[in-house]
Amino acid sequence: MAVGGIAFNAASDCRGFVGCVGNRPSQPIKPPRGGFPRRRPCPPSRIRCFFGRKTAGHQEGSIRGPGLEEELDLGPVMKFSMLDFAPCNHVSVGLAGRGDEVIFEAVVRDPKSSLHGSRVVLRQFTTSQAQRRGRRALEVLKKLARRQLMYHSYAMQVYGYVSSSSSDNHFTLVHGYHGSYSLRHWLQLSDWLPTLEATLVLDEEWVRRVGDDTIGGPAVTRQLRITRILMRDLLIGVNYLHSHGLAHTQLRLENVHICPVDKHVKVGILGNAVDFYDSSLNSTMDANADRRKLMIAFDMRCVGFMMAKMVLQELMDPSVFIKFKSFLTKGNDPSCLREYLFPILYRNSPSGNAGIQMLDRNWGAGWNLLSLLLATKPSERISCLDALRHPFLCGPRWRIEPSTNLIRWGLGSTAVKITEEYIYGQHQRSRLAYFIELMEMLNPHSKPEDWLEFLPGRWRLLYSTGRHIGPTLRQTPSRALIADAYLTFTCISDDTLSLDSDISFKVMPTSEWPHDKTGTCGKLHVRSSSFHLSSGRRDYLREGTSDVKTPGSQESVARKQLGRKWKKIGSNKEIPFSLPAAKFVAEDIEMEMFFDSPLTNVDEAQNVLREVRTQIPPEMFDLSKIVCGTYLDSRLMVLRGVNGSALLCTRSSFQDSV
Repeated sequence: MAVGGIAFNAASDCRGFVGCVGNRPSQPIKPPRGGFPRRRPCPPSRIRCFFGRKTAGHQEGSIRGPGLEEELDLGPVMKFSMLDFAPCNHVSVGLAGRGDEVIFEAVVRDPKSSLHGSRVVLRQFTTSQAQRRGRRALEVLKKLARRQLMYHSYAMQVYGYVSSSSSDNHFTLVHGYHGSYSLRHWLQLSDWLPTLEATLVLDEEWVRRVGDDTIGGPAVTRQLRITRILMRDLLIGVNYLHSHGLAHTQLRLENVHICPVDKHVKVGILGNAVDFYDSSLNSTMDANADRRKLMIAFDMRCVGFMMAKMVLQELMDPSVFIKFKSFLTKGNDPSCLREYLFPILYRNSPSGNAGIQMLDRNWGAGWNLLSLLLATKPSERISCLDALRHPFLCGPRWRIEPSTNLIRWGLGSTAVKITEEYIYGQHQRSRLAYFIELMEMLNPHSKPEDWLEFLPGRWRLLYSTGRHIGPTLRQTPSRALIADAYLTFTCISDDTLSLDSDISFKVMPTSEWPHDKTGTCGKLHVRSSSFHLSSGRRDYLREGTSDVKTPGSQESVARKQLGRKWKKIGSNKEIPFSLPAAKFVAEDIEMEMFFDSPLTNVDEAQNVLREVRTQIPPEMFDLSKIVCGTYLDSRLMVLRGVNGSALLCTRSSFQDSV
């Protein structure tokens, strides 16, 4: 009899595959302890399984089979014998065992069993901790099996365990076989998208379940459709656990399988599932509620990591994923992930990144969902039900009423996308100014104390509604190419901050623009050591305040234009004459300019400074011209200058080069 089994190393889930050449395994494998004795008929039966909690403190040598100390009625658990299985001579790589597990694939050969002819997985636990996981999976089955349809659709089915002698220290769990690949192994395939589409056999009826109305299309559309299908199935399965008072705690790509039979995502073996409410802790009702929220938030964070890897294939590379996770562990807001990942992901794909295109669709809805799943504060993470209603996971056939926060996010994302096009014609300028004014009307943080909470940090200048002077249509004594401009706010006291403006540039050595944009790098640094913040308001033009009373006056035209904008986003019939803003007052401005290599003379440095000042907005050079802030959230900020022009900035990480 050929026996196939494998003990996986915890550090690797892909190198344990045992192939088969002919009818023999490619390498010898030791059979289970005691071998396979002669077959005796032992039909599976419905039993009452006993489990002892005291075994948690025993040594490995004292672990017994299902205990005799505390009775648990586990209902549909079946008891098997090794004689009931015909072992296979190979093990699928996607089963992903641990170092304390030995995995076997087998076919049930007992004709009296309801599983006769079915392929199952025998997972043998060799340590006390592993055996507790196996028995916990049987205990969880009691809660989940009440709703059999949901259990069979979204959970990896646990059938029972293999009975063993009292001298055997091993515990073997019998669970369903749901394909040879875990979700991680699917994503590691070079042609995973067409292969997975063929496995799921997508048709029009299937895609309607995610609100879509077509099949096929460009690769980005197809990948987005597959992501919606997998994410919705995953969230339904996780919500199924949460509704039964359980947290998975081990949601990873290697623990999730896609069943080719019913085409559903299976959330893995629930040996590490934890109850929301533990009666042994003698906790109060409030403590239990907090415990439940924290456990749900932990599972949702794991779902966020899985979604990020499904959409952004580059994160399957461990070195890139370490940067991604490090960005979050350092306390950076996940709403700024796009700003951080954009240069990293586009470094090796200058023609465009499919994952970023997916997340940018529908006004950046994908980035919004990802930031809600990975929110720094557990209380701010989205729930399964709210995630299922999110526009990113709903196709075009489903009409979703967006919340005010989602409208703000969409306005900001659209403005950022327009700035990246870098084609500032009159149409783009009008749209950007329009979106910025709408954002100001929906400003979520208008009080100075809110600005003191969100303002500190580093902000990169994206766009200015004021000056737009290009460097190529003018004849200048010095050619300067502006790189990035940053504003850095540092909190000093309750109402005082320090503000630093840093403009990086490059000086071309010739008077003409060369193809090779190499030159002397420089940096202009402007600092205001005292930057006071107070409450203020931004007034809009009113009719009747001007001496000109004609119907075509500037105030009347501006009022009508503002009214049209306000009707689209507000439920109030009357538009406001003013909006709250944060008032800024700068003092003690200092300026410095540095070069990587010294210039030839002082006149050349003066020409470079004059050219840099010509190209950048005046508010970045003279910080006293920044008079108020009109919009602020965790991702974007709008500042207004003394001449009324707006500066649109996005929050940037200090570790941009990590």
